[in-house]
Amino acid sequence: MGAISTLEAALRLRGSGRHQEACQALVELAATRSDDGEIQAQAAFVHDFLGQEREAVPYYQRALALGVSPELTRECLLGLGSTFRIQGRYQEAWDTLMQGREQFPEAAEFAVFAAMAAYNLGRHKEGMQLLLTVLLDTTRDETLTAYQAAIRLYAGDLDKQYA
Repeated sequence: MGAISTLEAALRLRGSGRHQEACQALVELAATRSDDGEIQAQAAFVHDFLGQEREAVPYYQRALALGVSPELTRECLLGLGSTFRIQGRYQEAWDTLMQGREQFPEAAEFAVFAAMAAYNLGRHKEGMQLLLTVLLDTTRDETLTAYQAAIRLYAGDLDKQYA
């Protein structure tokens, strides 16, 4: 029960902009409660926020291995995939983000971040396909939706020529 109030206190620190203090509290809490996925996830998030991506990775991995709520799983997969990408770990980023897409097919953010990883992997066509698809799936812009059928057709094979 004490860990819950400590987690709440650490989250209050984060919420009030005291991120370094929150980070220190979450690191200490994560060390004593290594079996608590939510605490591991919160430690990952605060490290990521502070630009300490290398330190965030093991917390993300532990949180996912331990199991967390679907909402935290979604955030952890996106955070871990994005963190891998900015570390130059492009294949790991791709794999993690695609896992997120499989688990949360309605979550457009995975396609956007996966498109960036595809770019980094030299898979430009695949990245463009992801971006065009998510654009069409999420836009209400009538100047684009009017061409939805054509854009979807072209996105399927950007190299195909029509004569």
